Amino acid sequence: MAANVETMFSVREKPWHGLGKIVMEAPTSAEALHLAGLDWNVVQEPIYTEFNEPVEGYKANVRDSDRKVLGVVSDRYKVVQNADAFSFTDELIGKGVRYETAGSLQEGKKVWLLTRLPREYIIAGERISPYLVFSNTHDGSGSVKVAVTPVRVVCNNTLNLALDKASRSFSMIHTGNIQDKIQEARDTLFMAEEYMDCLGAEFEQLRRQKMTDVQVKEYINLLLPMEKEATRLQSKNIIRLREDMMKRYYDAPDLQTVGNNAYRFINAVSDFATHANPLRRTVNYNENLFARTIDGNPLIDKAYQLIKAA
Repeated sequence: MAANVETMFSVREKPWHGLGKIVMEAPTSAEALHLAGLDWNVVQEPIYTEFNEPVEGYKANVRDSDRKVLGVVSDRYKVVQNADAFSFTDELIGKGVRYETAGSLQEGKKVWLLTRLPREYIIAGERISPYLVFSNTHDGSGSVKVAVTPVRVVCNNTLNLALDKASRSFSMIHTGNIQDKIQEARDTLFMAEEYMDCLGAEFEQLRRQKMTDVQVKEYINLLLPMEKEATRLQSKNIIRLREDMMKRYYDAPDLQTVGNNAYRFINAVSDFATHANPLRRTVNYNENLFARTIDGNPLIDKAYQLIKAA
């Protein structure tokens, strides 16, 4: 498990990000809160100097379960409790929603939950399941984020493209009336539906966009560039990665009937971005991979932009 993952669970098997304690059944929100180790609250307390003088304008966010200081924030900062995050998703999707994964990063400074949306889509003849990711920070370093992440069921690939016509994420800062902002965020369900509809239309266009072998090679070389003064080892590594991506385009069993087109190429890049072994696996590799479910994967987006510009 990645060094920065404090607590976490996943259902049945490790998902694309490769993290988590495995449980056999998708839990309810109350069960998920406990399994994820998120059944604690953040309390805000005053800060004092070593001479016992109050520090005006700032407070400490403290975890009530172990008195750990999660961060120092301005006195305008409004806490969104972990239980509120699960309540938000319960109300958004409906009671009885089942959570796929949830957890805590960096000793409680960052938390997230992920749930599968109830509607499944058939896009370009394939099953695509949209997931909703809710991410929050308790150290003042970021906003509350909610994002939709489509996953291609047959091979567990994320397909979160940055579309021009539909947004896949929503964020809100920890100031002002948080409850009003959470009410606004409930529009994310409509955002998810609009995004999935636009994604379906985009995929149909990509299926009609034929690609030659020359184009496939050219785009892979652009996605995985070779430095002008690369060492022999660096050159060898880049060639290996290029061959890996090429195999995912030509040899993947699930893409054999798709045809030589842009949709096949996007799926090959997505498969590579989601599952390929990196040249250097850092201790936080899986954690960073999961983070891209919210922020988007730059490699997939670059491939998409190359195709759109063709």
